[in-house]
Amino acid sequence: MVMSSMILKVKKLSDDAIMPQYAHPGDAGMDLFSNQRVDIGPNEHVLVKTGLSIELPPNTEAQVRPRSGLALKHGISVLNTPGTIDEGYRGEVGVILINHGKEKFVVEKGSKIAQMVLKPVLRAEVHEVTDLSDSHRGSGGFGSTGYNHKGEKKK
Repeated sequence: MVMSSMILKVKKLSDDAIMPQYAHPGDAGMDLFSNQRVDIGPNEHVLVKTGLSIELPPNTEAQVRPRSGLALKHGISVLNTPGTIDEGYRGEVGVILINHGKEKFVVEKGSKIAQMVLKPVLRAEVHEVTDLSDSHRGSGGFGSTGYNHKGEKKK
């Protein structure tokens, strides 16, 4: 299988910033690293800077996702997961981390703080209509499979 490669342009805003990197062949996400030391108290959230700005390939976005090890061991997650970096954004990449744990968590400079996954973007023309086609689900809302409109289990 031939894999296509694309170029992610990365600009260091700080000499000691760490470039995004894949930890293993075949990984979907690149590790993002903190460029500062930050304390995050329980139930607090903080913007953690990476010291990098990026130029994404055309028709892509970057999704910033939590690291499962931080979530499992410390209750640390990305608040707006997945965070979206749009193709035209050229500012510093930052990660909003939240501490769901019971103790203060210290993000050390150089720590792996999140993953960044590049994804293709589909854009649609938006058309206002008066009717939509029928479907087997119909207008059932959140959690509607197996439940009625009041959230009660269907009999």
